Amino acid sequence: MFRRTRAQRDFREAQRAGQALLALHTELPLPDSPDPAEPETTVVPDFLPPDFRAPSRQDVSGFMMRWDIPLVINGEVHQCHCGAYRNWIVFNMRDDSVWLRCPAGHEAPEPRLDTAWYNRNSGPVDHFHPTLEEGLRHLGH
Repeated sequence: MFRRTRAQRDFREAQRAGQALLALHTELPLPDSPDPAEPETTVVPDFLPPDFRAPSRQDVSGFMMRWDIPLVINGEVHQCHCGAYRNWIVFNMRDDSVWLRCPAGHEAPEPRLDTAWYNRNSGPVDHFHPTLEEGLRHLGH
């Protein structure tokens, strides 16, 4: 009986923490009610608003992810010039470009990947890092 109560309490606390985190990052203004005299135009917003994208190469706080398996792009396994083909760090930059960093520290843009690919393959953001070095340390590089 006590285990179930503790599990339910922990679950409710996790839900509240998740809702608080979502509230911090989804405070977007609600659209005005449409005017019936004007024709409706559908505007599809970008997945990440420009304010949430990384501002520069030195400050990528939170816009990076690990990619431990081989990275397959257009049917080919992507490989660094040093021979590494797995354990990448993938950066999503403000200018809609994607950069790759191999375990040896070589960084290069990957023009075949874009922000849409990053958004489809990245999980939820679990940490925000003030510097690139702290983010890399968190991800194990």
